[in-house]
Amino acid sequence: MAGLVPPGTTINTDPSTAKPKEDEKIDYFNLPCPIPYEEIHREALMSLKPELFEGLRFDFTKGLNQKFSLSHSVFMGPIEIPSQSAEAVKVPTAHYEFGANYIDPKLMLIGRILTDGRLSARVKCDLTDNLSLKANAQLTNEPHMSHGMINFDYKGTDYRTQFQFGNGALLGASYIQSVTPQLSLGGEVFWAGQHRKSGIGYAGRYETDKMVATGQVASTGMVALSYVQKLSEKVSLASDFMYNYMSKDVTASVGYDYILRQCRLRGKIDSNGCTAAYLEERLNMGLNFILSAEIDHKKKDYKFGFGLTVG
Repeated sequence: MAGLVPPGTTINTDPSTAKPKEDEKIDYFNLPCPIPYEEIHREALMSLKPELFEGLRFDFTKGLNQKFSLSHSVFMGPIEIPSQSAEAVKVPTAHYEFGANYIDPKLMLIGRILTDGRLSARVKCDLTDNLSLKANAQLTNEPHMSHGMINFDYKGTDYRTQFQFGNGALLGASYIQSVTPQLSLGGEVFWAGQHRKSGIGYAGRYETDKMVATGQVASTGMVALSYVQKLSEKVSLASDFMYNYMSKDVTASVGYDYILRQCRLRGKIDSNGCTAAYLEERLNMGLNFILSAEIDHKKKDYKFGFGLTVG
């Protein structure tokens, strides 16, 4: 019988005498490729920085074929304008936005035009398997408010480097390297010729299956720390800490990201007493309902918005 032990055979049940499992050796010549330098905080931003809005928003997307689609967006609600007052100053506004999208595995073209005259465009093109081009531009009637940016992203086996060129004589470069399967380190430099300013920064990211911790510091005075704990496939908690040692501004926030069967709920609260929540509910296939709320007692600023997304 399979359950019987042959005579003369002994079974070692003492764990202290069992052979220890050999530690898995790290193959430093086969490390994973890290994420881009500019996206090291992306998990924390997904939870703590949802696209909050105030008023009414309606988005409709119509696909003409598998690659080309048209979009229509209507927004009605107030916008906040800069003011010396401690309280928020808002001006009611409304606009319509028309867009065209072309999405291909190696080419993405997105264009938007608004009724107030603003025109924006985004391009992403894979020139080779390792080199990609990203470009975005925004044109407006207001003087000195139009801008453009071109980004070259090269993806190596265990590193990633980027070069940026923008209007106003803006030049930038970044590099991030995988040091271990979980840890990646990088740095960046930039030069803004129009404002005669330059800077240098460093960043690190540690990632496992259950958590992501990042840290970033720059010569401009910014110190940014973030931590995301993945409790399960559907629930994650996030926190961040922002400090500027030039202006002495400090902000810390904690938040959550909860994915249910037909909805996604995100929320946060920061050290300034500002509380926000963002709900995306799937009513039907291709139909989503959105609720957005933000309360800032310090500025006496209360925002509430709802919207529909079709397509």
